[in-house]
Amino acid sequence: MAMPRADQDSPWKLILRQYFREAIEFFFPKIAPMIDWTKPIEFLDKEFQQITPDAEIGRRLADQLVKLQRKRGKALILLIHLEVQAVPEKNFSERMFMYAVRIFEYFHQPPISLAILCDAKLDWRPTHYGFTTLGSSLQFEFTVVKLLDYQHLWTQLEASRNPFAAVVMAHLKTQETNRDATRRKVWKVTLVKRLYELGYSRSDVLNLFKFTDWLMILPEGLKWAFWQELKSYEEEQKMPYITSVEEIGFERGVQEEAQRSREREQALIIRQRTLIIRQLAHQVGEIPNPTIKRINALTLDQLEYLGEALLDFTTISDLDTWLDKPQ
Repeated sequence: MAMPRADQDSPWKLILRQYFREAIEFFFPKIAPMIDWTKPIEFLDKEFQQITPDAEIGRRLADQLVKLQRKRGKALILLIHLEVQAVPEKNFSERMFMYAVRIFEYFHQPPISLAILCDAKLDWRPTHYGFTTLGSSLQFEFTVVKLLDYQHLWTQLEASRNPFAAVVMAHLKTQETNRDATRRKVWKVTLVKRLYELGYSRSDVLNLFKFTDWLMILPEGLKWAFWQELKSYEEEQKMPYITSVEEIGFERGVQEEAQRSREREQALIIRQRTLIIRQLAHQVGEIPNPTIKRINALTLDQLEYLGEALLDFTTISDLDTWLDKPQ
């Protein structure tokens, strides 16, 4: 079964804000040299909400409208509309065009429209929108990168120190292990260890781990195994970057999950006892209180065995004989 994410709020927006320059340098290397990175980066969230009040929620991972200063030429402000698209969308090209028009109308200058496609459909590659009718025509083009294309560039990803190489690797291995939790756990350990091996700072390790951890969801048992392996690795490396920060919350989560598991088991035992006592009463008649106490002391496995055995009981003595036997 495919493993769902733990939450619905995508950390794509956060990772883009934390490493926006690195994202542009990694995905759009022709654009990056045009930007004066010594000037502040301004994220235009309020303006983008005004421009796109009808934007759908939940289908896209992150929309960003960013204002940057150009390095050379006229004092031109670059408005980069960056889309991170999670799933193929029929009207994606039209939406990119409409956003560009609205941005142009709002700022009186054209944006640079960029898209990062994170979907799993290899042949979905929208790059333009246009029409021709009765002598009128329009052609709008935008720049796209497809994360699936990096599958064939794995060696380059491994060698890159750009944080977005780690982001892409985590994304690709999440897709690849969608139905194989054991392999996902192995790759998650490998990718997190890589953050240390490349000599990232503590803050970079934490930022990229949080993104990877959100993306590469594991079932509870493998989550615990992953945590123990990571903890041992950090102790060997004498770099407790992640476990020192996350351990309290993680341990609390483990304890809470264990408590919930015990509560679920106890509720199941109570239901099983009630059902079996009813079946026994129907099978052999009224059950004495001392015998009921003995039934209440049985484990869940023993109750299941009793549920099978009682079909052969005809008297209360049959029940007592069964309870007297070692289970």
